[in-house]
Amino acid sequence: MSVDHNAAGPAGEPADQEQRRAELAESLRAVRARIDAACAAAGRGPGEVRLVAVTKTFPASDAALLTDLGMTDLAENRDQEAGPKAAEVAALRPEAPARWHMVGRLQRNKARSVVRWAHEVQSVDSPRLAEALAKAVRNARDRGETSGPLDVLIQASLDSPDEAERRGGCPLPDLPALADLIARSGEQLRLRGVMAVAPLGQDPEPAFARLAEAHARVRRDHPDATELSAGMSGDLEQAVAHGSTCVRVGTALLGGRRLASP
Repeated sequence: MSVDHNAAGPAGEPADQEQRRAELAESLRAVRARIDAACAAAGRGPGEVRLVAVTKTFPASDAALLTDLGMTDLAENRDQEAGPKAAEVAALRPEAPARWHMVGRLQRNKARSVVRWAHEVQSVDSPRLAEALAKAVRNARDRGETSGPLDVLIQASLDSPDEAERRGGCPLPDLPALADLIARSGEQLRLRGVMAVAPLGQDPEPAFARLAEAHARVRRDHPDATELSAGMSGDLEQAVAHGSTCVRVGTALLGGRRLASP
Protein backbone atom coordinates (compact mmCIF):
# COMPACT_ATOMS: atom_id res chain seq x y z
CA MET A 1 0.00 0.00 0.00
CA SER A 2 1.41 3.43 -0.90
CA VAL A 3 2.03 6.02 1.79
CA ASP A 4 0.60 9.51 1.43
CA HIS A 5 3.42 11.77 2.60
CA ASN A 6 1.11 14.76 2.45
CA ALA A 7 -1.44 13.32 4.86
CA ALA A 8 -1.70 15.34 8.05
CA GLY A 9 -0.29 13.89 11.25
CA PRO A 10 -1.67 14.33 14.78
CA ALA A 11 -0.05 17.76 15.13
CA GLY A 12 -1.46 18.99 11.82
CA GLU A 13 1.86 18.40 10.05
CA PRO A 14 2.43 16.22 7.00
CA ALA A 15 2.74 12.58 8.05
CA ASP A 16 6.43 12.42 7.15
CA GLN A 17 7.18 15.44 9.34
CA GLU A 18 5.25 13.95 12.25
CA GLN A 19 7.23 10.72 11.86
CA ARG A 20 10.49 12.64 11.70
CA ARG A 21 9.56 14.57 14.83
CA ALA A 22 9.00 11.27 16.65
CA GLU A 23 12.36 9.92 15.42
CA LEU A 24 14.19 13.02 16.58
CA ALA A 25 12.41 12.99 19.93
CA GLU A 26 13.49 9.40 20.56
CA SER A 27 17.09 10.14 19.51
CA LEU A 28 17.16 13.21 21.71
CA ARG A 29 15.95 11.21 24.71
CA ALA A 30 18.64 8.60 24.08
CA VAL A 31 21.43 11.19 23.77
CA ARG A 32 20.31 13.03 26.89
CA ALA A 33 20.25 9.71 28.76
CA ARG A 34 23.85 9.07 27.67
CA ILE A 35 24.89 12.52 28.88
CA ASP A 36 23.13 12.02 32.22
CA ALA A 37 24.80 8.62 32.66
CA ALA A 38 28.21 10.04 31.76
CA CYS A 39 27.76 12.88 34.23
CA ALA A 40 26.73 10.45 36.96
CA ALA A 41 29.77 8.27 36.28
CA ALA A 42 32.03 11.32 36.53
CA GLY A 43 30.37 12.62 39.69
CA ARG A 44 28.97 15.63 37.86
CA GLY A 45 25.48 17.07 37.61
CA PRO A 46 23.70 16.68 34.24
CA GLY A 47 23.17 20.42 34.08
CA GLU A 48 26.93 20.89 33.75
CA VAL A 49 26.97 19.63 30.14
CA ARG A 50 25.25 21.42 27.28
CA LEU A 51 24.09 19.59 24.17
CA VAL A 52 24.69 21.19 20.78
CA ALA A 53 22.91 19.58 17.82
CA VAL A 54 25.13 19.46 14.72
CA THR A 55 22.69 19.81 11.83
CA LYS A 56 25.20 19.88 8.97
CA THR A 57 23.89 18.23 5.75
CA PHE A 58 20.38 18.01 7.23
CA PRO A 59 17.50 20.21 6.09
CA ALA A 60 16.24 23.26 7.92
CA SER A 61 13.04 21.35 8.64
CA ASP A 62 15.01 18.99 10.92
CA ALA A 63 16.59 21.92 12.73
CA ALA A 64 13.14 23.47 13.16
CA LEU A 65 11.77 20.23 14.59
CA LEU A 66 14.66 20.12 17.06
CA THR A 67 13.72 23.58 18.29
CA ASP A 68 10.18 22.27 18.83
CA LEU A 69 11.73 19.59 21.06
CA GLY A 70 13.52 22.16 23.18
CA MET A 71 16.90 22.34 21.46
CA THR A 72 18.24 25.87 21.37
CA ASP A 73 21.89 25.26 20.38
CA LEU A 74 22.38 24.29 16.73
CA ALA A 75 25.70 23.92 14.91
CA GLU A 76 26.99 23.93 11.36
CA ASN A 77 30.44 23.38 9.89
CA ARG A 78 30.16 25.18 6.53
CA ASP A 79 29.22 28.80 6.10
CA GLN A 80 27.70 28.18 2.65
CA GLU A 81 25.14 25.81 4.14
CA ALA A 82 24.67 27.50 7.47
CA GLY A 83 23.66 31.01 6.44
CA PRO A 84 20.66 30.01 4.32
CA LYS A 85 19.66 27.30 6.81
CA ALA A 86 19.68 29.69 9.76
CA ALA A 87 17.52 32.11 7.78
CA GLU A 88 15.09 29.33 6.83
CA VAL A 89 14.78 28.12 10.42
CA ALA A 90 14.09 31.69 11.52
CA ALA A 91 11.29 31.85 8.94
CA LEU A 92 9.88 28.45 9.92
CA ARG A 93 10.10 29.10 13.68
CA PRO A 94 10.25 32.88 14.19
CA GLU A 95 9.70 32.52 17.95
CA ALA A 96 12.30 29.79 18.50
CA PRO A 97 15.35 30.94 20.50
CA ALA A 98 17.84 29.21 18.19
CA ARG A 99 21.51 29.91 18.89
CA TRP A 100 23.83 29.00 16.02
CA HIS A 101 27.40 27.77 16.43
CA MET A 102 30.12 27.55 13.78
CA VAL A 103 32.09 24.38 14.56
CA GLY A 104 33.91 23.72 11.27
CA ARG A 105 37.22 24.97 9.99
CA LEU A 106 36.81 28.58 8.96
CA GLN A 107 38.69 30.58 6.34
CA ARG A 108 39.39 34.23 7.02
CA ASN A 109 37.51 35.33 3.90
CA LYS A 110 34.32 33.86 5.38
CA ALA A 111 34.48 35.98 8.54
CA ARG A 112 32.11 38.67 7.28
CA SER A 113 29.53 36.12 6.23
CA VAL A 114 29.77 34.04 9.40
CA VAL A 115 29.14 36.92 11.78
CA ARG A 116 25.78 37.48 10.05
CA TRP A 117 24.36 34.19 11.33
CA ALA A 118 26.64 32.71 14.02
CA HIS A 119 26.18 33.55 17.68
CA GLU A 120 29.34 31.64 18.53
CA VAL A 121 32.39 30.48 16.57
CA GLN A 122 34.00 27.44 18.17
CA SER A 123 36.80 27.00 15.63
CA VAL A 124 39.13 29.99 16.04
CA ASP A 125 42.59 28.49 15.58
CA SER A 126 44.93 31.34 14.59
CA PRO A 127 45.65 34.99 15.34
CA ARG A 128 44.83 35.95 11.74
CA LEU A 129 41.38 34.35 11.95
CA ALA A 130 40.72 36.02 15.30
CA GLU A 131 41.69 39.38 13.81
CA ALA A 132 39.48 38.81 10.76
CA LEU A 133 36.50 37.98 12.96
CA ALA A 134 37.11 41.00 15.18
CA LYS A 135 37.19 43.24 12.11
CA ALA A 136 34.01 41.64 10.74
CA VAL A 137 32.20 42.19 14.04
CA ARG A 138 33.35 45.81 14.20
CA ASN A 139 32.12 46.45 10.66
CA ALA A 140 28.82 44.66 11.34
CA ARG A 141 28.31 46.86 14.38
CA ASP A 142 29.00 49.97 12.29
CA ARG A 143 26.33 48.80 9.82
CA GLY A 144 23.85 48.19 12.63
CA GLU A 145 23.77 44.44 11.98
CA THR A 146 24.92 43.47 15.48
CA SER A 147 25.26 45.10 18.86
CA GLY A 148 27.29 42.77 21.03
CA PRO A 149 30.56 40.85 20.86
CA LEU A 150 30.88 37.50 19.12
CA ASP A 151 31.39 34.55 21.45
CA VAL A 152 34.40 32.49 20.40
CA LEU A 153 36.20 29.32 21.44
CA ILE A 154 39.76 28.46 20.53
CA GLN A 155 39.98 25.21 18.60
CA ALA A 156 42.86 23.25 20.09
CA SER A 157 44.61 20.62 18.02
CA LEU A 158 44.96 17.15 19.52
CA ASP A 159 46.40 15.75 16.27
CA SER A 160 49.87 15.10 14.96
CA PRO A 161 51.36 18.10 13.09
CA ASP A 162 50.58 16.54 9.69
CA GLU A 163 46.98 15.81 10.61
CA ALA A 164 46.57 19.22 12.23
CA GLU A 165 47.46 20.84 8.93
CA ARG A 166 44.43 19.16 7.38
CA ARG A 167 41.95 19.38 10.26
CA GLY A 168 42.92 22.71 11.76
CA GLY A 169 43.44 23.67 15.37
CA CYS A 170 45.89 25.64 17.46
CA PRO A 171 48.80 23.65 18.96
CA LEU A 172 48.33 23.23 22.71
CA PRO A 173 51.46 25.23 23.65
CA ASP A 174 50.14 28.20 21.64
CA LEU A 175 46.73 28.39 23.32
CA PRO A 176 47.67 30.97 26.00
CA ALA A 177 49.03 33.45 23.45
CA LEU A 178 45.95 33.14 21.23
CA ALA A 179 43.69 33.49 24.28
CA ASP A 180 45.51 36.70 25.23
CA LEU A 181 45.08 38.10 21.73
CA ILE A 182 41.35 37.36 21.70
CA ALA A 183 40.94 38.90 25.13
CA ARG A 184 42.58 42.09 23.86
CA SER A 185 40.02 42.45 21.04
CA GLY A 186 37.92 44.59 23.31
CA GLU A 187 34.25 44.74 22.41
CA GLN A 188 34.55 42.57 19.30
CA LEU A 189 35.21 39.03 20.60
CA ARG A 190 34.38 37.36 23.89
CA LEU A 191 36.54 34.37 24.81
CA ARG A 192 34.29 31.58 26.07
CA GLY A 193 36.73 28.67 26.24
CA VAL A 194 38.36 25.91 24.23
CA MET A 195 37.10 23.35 21.71
CA ALA A 196 38.71 20.23 20.26
CA VAL A 197 38.05 17.12 18.21
CA ALA A 198 39.56 13.78 19.27
CA PRO A 199 42.29 12.36 17.01
CA LEU A 200 41.10 9.96 14.34
CA GLY A 201 41.52 6.25 14.98
CA GLN A 202 42.91 6.66 18.49
CA ASP A 203 41.70 6.21 22.04
CA PRO A 204 40.24 9.65 22.90
CA GLU A 205 40.96 9.36 26.63
CA PRO A 206 44.61 10.54 26.59
CA ALA A 207 43.79 13.32 24.17
CA PHE A 208 40.90 14.61 26.28
CA ALA A 209 43.12 14.46 29.37
CA ARG A 210 45.70 16.67 27.62
CA LEU A 211 42.92 18.99 26.50
CA ALA A 212 41.62 19.37 30.06
CA GLU A 213 45.09 20.35 31.26
CA ALA A 214 45.48 22.88 28.44
CA HIS A 215 42.06 24.36 29.20
CA ALA A 216 43.00 24.73 32.86
CA ARG A 217 46.10 26.69 31.84
CA VAL A 218 43.99 29.05 29.73
CA ARG A 219 41.53 29.56 32.59
CA ARG A 220 44.29 30.59 34.96
CA ASP A 221 44.68 33.82 32.98
CA HIS A 222 41.12 33.98 31.62
CA PRO A 223 38.78 32.70 34.35
CA ASP A 224 35.66 33.46 32.31
CA ALA A 225 36.75 31.03 29.56
CA THR A 226 34.81 28.24 31.24
CA GLU A 227 33.56 26.35 28.19
CA LEU A 228 35.26 23.09 27.24
CA SER A 229 33.62 21.87 24.03
CA ALA A 230 34.63 18.25 23.46
CA GLY A 231 32.88 15.00 22.67
CA MET A 232 30.70 13.92 19.78
CA SER A 233 28.42 10.97 19.03
CA GLY A 234 31.13 8.34 19.46
CA ASP A 235 33.10 9.71 22.39
CA LEU A 236 30.92 11.99 24.47
CA GLU A 237 31.27 9.78 27.57
CA GLN A 238 35.07 10.08 27.56
CA ALA A 239 34.84 13.83 27.02
CA VAL A 240 32.43 14.31 29.91
CA ALA A 241 34.75 12.27 32.13
CA HIS A 242 37.47 14.81 31.39
CA GLY A 243 35.40 17.91 32.10
CA SER A 244 33.62 18.71 28.85
CA THR A 245 30.87 21.29 29.34
CA CYS A 246 29.55 21.06 25.77
CA VAL A 247 29.10 18.02 23.55
CA ARG A 248 28.47 18.41 19.81
CA VAL A 249 26.25 15.61 18.54
CA GLY A 250 25.11 15.00 14.97
CA THR A 251 24.84 11.36 13.92
CA ALA A 252 23.39 10.08 17.21
CA LEU A 253 20.66 12.70 16.97
CA LEU A 254 19.91 12.96 13.27
CA GLY A 255 21.23 9.73 11.75
CA GLY A 256 23.25 9.43 8.54
CA ARG A 257 23.71 12.30 6.17
CA ARG A 258 20.60 13.50 4.34
CA LEU A 259 21.93 16.16 1.97
CA ALA A 260 25.01 16.51 -0.18
CA SER A 261 27.10 19.39 1.09
CA PRO A 262 27.17 22.25 -1.40
